[in-house]
Amino acid sequence: MKELARFLLQNAQIDFSGEITIEQVRQFLRDDDSREARALLARLIEDKGVDDMLVTVADCLKEYIPDGISEDTVRAQLAVYGES
Repeated sequence: MKELARFLLQNAQIDFSGEITIEQVRQFLRDDDSREARALLARLIEDKGVDDMLVTVADCLKEYIPDGISEDTVRAQLAVYGES
């Protein structure tokens, strides 16, 4: 059972359900004047959308599955993506 559980955790995938557009992201961040929010918006404009962000953040979050994914973890990954 331990090996099966380890295998499943190592091969789990994260997928975000629902559609999100860059306009929706702008709405979510409209009251956030932080450096991270500005960097993320600039990156999304450069990328011409949110698709790359969703794939990258989901991939980065995989390593947190065994310990749990919190809102703070997601926020940190978005900040890293925006500054990369």
